[in-house]
Amino acid sequence: MGSIKKLAGETAIYGMTTIVARIINFFFVPLYTRVIDTDAFGVYSEIISYIAILQALFAFGMETAFFRFASKDKNNANKVFSTILLFLASTSLAVLAAGIIFAGDIADAFGYFGRGELVWCSAAILAIDSFTSVIFARLRYQQKAWKFGIFKIIKILSETSLNLVLFLGFPAYAAAHPDSFMLKFLSPVPDGGYILFAILGSCIISLLLFLPVLFKTKFSFSPTLLKQLMIYSLPVVLSQLPGVLNDVTDRILFRFFSPEGESGINLVGIFSANAKLAVFMTLFVQMFRFAAEPFFFNQSNKDNQKQIYVDVMKYFVIACVFIFLLVALYLDIFKLFIGNAFRVGIGVVPIMLLANILLGINFNLSMWYKISEQTKFAVNITLSGLLVTIAVNAVFMPHFGYYAAACGHFLSYLTMIVVSWRLCKKHYFIPYKWKTITLYIVFGIILFALSRIVATQNYLLNFALNSVFILIYLYFVIRKEKIDIKRIKYLIKRK
Repeated sequence: MGSIKKLAGETAIYGMTTIVARIINFFFVPLYTRVIDTDAFGVYSEIISYIAILQALFAFGMETAFFRFASKDKNNANKVFSTILLFLASTSLAVLAAGIIFAGDIADAFGYFGRGELVWCSAAILAIDSFTSVIFARLRYQQKAWKFGIFKIIKILSETSLNLVLFLGFPAYAAAHPDSFMLKFLSPVPDGGYILFAILGSCIISLLLFLPVLFKTKFSFSPTLLKQLMIYSLPVVLSQLPGVLNDVTDRILFRFFSPEGESGINLVGIFSANAKLAVFMTLFVQMFRFAAEPFFFNQSNKDNQKQIYVDVMKYFVIACVFIFLLVALYLDIFKLFIGNAFRVGIGVVPIMLLANILLGINFNLSMWYKISEQTKFAVNITLSGLLVTIAVNAVFMPHFGYYAAACGHFLSYLTMIVVSWRLCKKHYFIPYKWKTITLYIVFGIILFALSRIVATQNYLLNFALNSVFILIYLYFVIRKEKIDIKRIKYLIKRK
């Protein structure tokens, strides 16, 4: 339990810093969805989807590779870091150059006619984020959670400030200065380009923060080491793609499979805005991942390592189901965060919350092949999830639109869990308590379904009833886990 307490402590540190940054960013959703129409938000969401996919590819899985190789030989951790950093520097510069040279052609090919600035801006975001990813990873390896969090907050605050300047100030400036050179890069009226340029500005600031680290680094490059890193990390890239692809592939597929008579870009905008309401689950999974990955590797040589993995999985699911109920039961409140034109798709939120629970379970489960260095199996898991995503969206999206996209997330993550577990049993068995995990998830879904059945037109009454359902879940957890409330109260009083 001591190891789990340490993991919880690191998760809390990442949480206190990361959650502030993400919530600040989340509170821009009301602005975006009230100033930008569904089509414009759809264009932005589609571009961000391409960036997300390319980031997963051009980071080359080097974060996980760094953790593994630095942990195996702590004396050569700097050599591992500098080799990865120099490699990512070269690939990032190549991406940036291609984005600048072919910006106009790429924009026209994707239907963003005359908006080449969106392409080179996206290329710059991709290049800088890919390069700095391993620097952030080293902070996690060094367990500098506070420094990691502060740098992330600075990045988000920079993006926040730039968003405020652009959305609240630039349209008036553009009207007063119609000949301004800034109009070569930005539209005189707010659109998704404003958000992209704010992100780019924050990436540049983030890079500047790391200059002291770069100046202090003793650079050395080992082709032999790079080859070993690539052999280990390339399967990891494929294993990480499902999380990214299942988040964004549907945004791209809307172009080709949207219901007849409906605009794919419009549906992308509606779906993306509502998916953001699942941010609290996404946030918890993300900050858990930040703390858990290095933690799991550090536990890999302990005698009770598998029991630790089992306990972590169970408590993770308990926390996730609580977050699911917190958002899904009070959805009438959370929907006010998005503009009225976007609320037509509010029904996808509970599905997305459940899908993100499965994504978190899949991350926990994926540690068996990372720790045992059998990353080759990641390919099988990845392909199974990707095929389900494409199949569900291709078959059902023309009929059910964004509901098909949400269900595609859920079924894809579920498929990956099944495939990964079958391989885990055969190659590196970990005795996860699947009956208990399933029980908590099903119980949460039942409580949500009951809340829909007994819902009334009275918002206050609904709030009271839903609060009762939350308390029922907490009571269920306390009884199931045999939690000693008196003992907890005693410890609190002592403090």
